[in-house]
Amino acid sequence: MARDEPLLKARHTKRNKPVTKDMYSTFHFDEWSVPLAGRYGAVDIFRGFSNHIPIRTDYVHYFEGDMFARSAPLNQSGPTEFVFRRFTTAPHFQALLFLLFLLLYLMILCGNAAIIWVVCTHSSLRTPMYFFLSSLSFIEINYTTVVVPLMLSNIWGTRRHISLAGCGTQMFFFITLGTVDCFLLAIMAYDRYVAICHPLHYTLIMTQKLCIQVVAFALGLALFLTVQLTSLIFTLPFWEHLREINHFLCDVPPVLRLACADIHVHQAVLYVVSILVLTVPFLLICVSYVFITLAILRIRSAEGRRRAFSTCSSHLTVVLLQYGVCAVVYMRPQSSSSLDEDRLFALVYTFGTPLLNPLIYTLRNKDVKSALKKVISGKGTTRTP
Repeated sequence: MARDEPLLKARHTKRNKPVTKDMYSTFHFDEWSVPLAGRYGAVDIFRGFSNHIPIRTDYVHYFEGDMFARSAPLNQSGPTEFVFRRFTTAPHFQALLFLLFLLLYLMILCGNAAIIWVVCTHSSLRTPMYFFLSSLSFIEINYTTVVVPLMLSNIWGTRRHISLAGCGTQMFFFITLGTVDCFLLAIMAYDRYVAICHPLHYTLIMTQKLCIQVVAFALGLALFLTVQLTSLIFTLPFWEHLREINHFLCDVPPVLRLACADIHVHQAVLYVVSILVLTVPFLLICVSYVFITLAILRIRSAEGRRRAFSTCSSHLTVVLLQYGVCAVVYMRPQSSSSLDEDRLFALVYTFGTPLLNPLIYTLRNKDVKSALKKVISGKGTTRTP
């Protein structure tokens, strides 16, 4: 029987016996075994197979996480570039997706910019709640701008390459802004807690100085965590011929899949950062809303209870969507994650929550709607001294 490579009769090899570059060794099977040339360096032989399968040494194989041979890793000192996988190659669908995502992006920019404009130009909205809301809108604008323009350029026309430095830069700003977003949602929950549970002390507790300090602290903590995570990831070597990122942005999970080194430590660090960014703030939000609910139930006026629940429900809707989707992407085991599902979830927190934020706070908030109408009509541009 003709074979592409010489196959030798099986001979029993010692378990856990390594292959060094100065010797030939074999993969043990019941019937056939194939010599492994020393050019692959020192690799551990996978054990326990009983299938009658000869292995071609010029193929790439993974067995239960053990790596046999693969192409050489990228030279980090040389020009390293990646490309993003397209959603589709059909021109008609490309045009449709381009127009859809462009429309969503413009709506995000206009909606969040309108909130910032209204808060800055209308004196009645100079409160901590709307200060945090305008800060959230500013973060959302930059958050989507980091991703969407490059995404649109890859959908329409030829795929654009992104350098290793460019990929690291996009990941850095994307994670930083996303982390600040999660922290701001927790800060807004605390603001609602103070306003509803301690209304008489609200102006004494939530001062302008404190508001600026907590936002600055959220930004500083986000920068600290992101620098640690991003620098750790981009010290990894990457495969020479695996340059396609199965995503539309340089997010942590798809980039880690291209590394040619042990990533267990990096996945553990990602899990710890996810707990600090998602779990801890979400628990604080839950605790705040427990006290808020108890305080609302003690309100005797039905109209007062309705207004309080209406104010909190807008914020709670954004919280559940943001934290829920991010937790699924970053905190579930990587072995069970689907690449297509990750891209779908990423679309939700890239387009969904930034678009939902202005829609909810303008459609469900009478103060914002009233101020927006006055600003548009030119009657509400008064500023406080």
